[in-house]
Amino acid sequence: MEITNDILKGYVKNLCGDIKAAYTIDSDQYKNHAIKRGLRNEDGTGVMAGVTRIGSVQGYYIQDNGRVPIPGKLYYRGIDVEEIIKEHTEKGTFGYEEVAYLLLMGRLPTKDQFEQFNTILSKARTLPQNFTEDMILKAPSRNVMNKLSRSVLALYSYDDNPDDTSIENLVRQSIELIGRFPIIVANAYAVKRHHYDGKSLYLHVPRENLSTSENFLRMLRKDKSYTPEEAHLLDLMLILHAEHGGGNNSAFACRVLSSTGTDTYSAISAAVNSLKGPLHGGANSKVMEMFRDISENVRDYNDDEEIAAYLNKIMDGAAGDGMKKIYGLGHAVYTLSDPRAVILKKYAEDMAEKKGYSEQFRLMESIERLGLPIIMERKKLSAPICANVDMYSGLVYSMLGIPEDLYTPLFAIARISGWCAHRIEEVLTCNKIIRPAYRAAFEHQNYIPMEQR
Repeated sequence: MEITNDILKGYVKNLCGDIKAAYTIDSDQYKNHAIKRGLRNEDGTGVMAGVTRIGSVQGYYIQDNGRVPIPGKLYYRGIDVEEIIKEHTEKGTFGYEEVAYLLLMGRLPTKDQFEQFNTILSKARTLPQNFTEDMILKAPSRNVMNKLSRSVLALYSYDDNPDDTSIENLVRQSIELIGRFPIIVANAYAVKRHHYDGKSLYLHVPRENLSTSENFLRMLRKDKSYTPEEAHLLDLMLILHAEHGGGNNSAFACRVLSSTGTDTYSAISAAVNSLKGPLHGGANSKVMEMFRDISENVRDYNDDEEIAAYLNKIMDGAAGDGMKKIYGLGHAVYTLSDPRAVILKKYAEDMAEKKGYSEQFRLMESIERLGLPIIMERKKLSAPICANVDMYSGLVYSMLGIPEDLYTPLFAIARISGWCAHRIEEVLTCNKIIRPAYRAAFEHQNYIPMEQR
């Protein structure tokens, strides 16, 4: 008998009641045994799982065994990311490539070192021969992150030395991945757009001596045109998303796989798959989905009472996606502010005025202003919470004319430099497989022969 989808669905549906019972775990199992769900302590702080010299996320300090909220800070190799952005903004230069060097090499480059790195990175912006035809065109995916993950794994087959974990080989693979991510994403989106949306197919080749942001906009657009302002704003986005400490889910996933001794492509693919999740990198798309829903259901964008009432409906699960979550608000570490959101909001407001998005920006601001106290009251939170980077990143991408399919992939294009740095650090310094424990929540029982069941 042929197993059709309907037969399979019916079979699974009949089993689901028993399956749910088999997977139910009483919440007391966690409380009574001091188990840290999500590797988080009861006060919301993360369980210490390692030491890193790559990035640091600071949103509070500990005093008298309690958390004291502070304005958020993000450091790359000890350097405040705000200083990096300030320098490049004032000089009108692109900063992502310098950040990639800083994260990988552990220090800022000299002029000669940076020029050499840029030359090598520029030459790395190529895919193996026939890779696009064989891996992307012949097997399109509705989801660009899915295609990115599969493409990363496929690169193993095109690498003459994929399993070597020497520092020289790890750095070589890292530079190639940083160079190739934007091309894979741009091509995967072009093929998705053609195959599933019925649009014309156009693939553009990156140019040497252009920045990552310039090349991506050039590859994305049919006419290959972009303004300097657009390229610099995208560069800012890439800088802000390049790294976020070893405890974020995707970096930790990369480190978990790296601790086993596996190859670079397997470890990085795990990070990509982690970032795809709506509670991690996919949150920027969820913010825009929520924003569209609010825009369509709130009549007066200047009426705080109407907006607050709808936000409460979202928290009740009666509106939005039913998940009882106002996306873009709250963070695991940041309390008073997320420095990325503060910086991005400033540039988003400026561009909104120039691009005719002022009304949308004001509504987003109102969601932030009214949503924070609603969440705190509903969840009975005592510590302050803030808007996170996802609150405004989707709006910025929208103003740049970047389709929503690319919001999370652009996050990955930025974060690949941080992931590679964490992989190198894990391989060189840890030398111990990551293997936490799980408590068994069942009683021993005897095997019952089939005829006696």
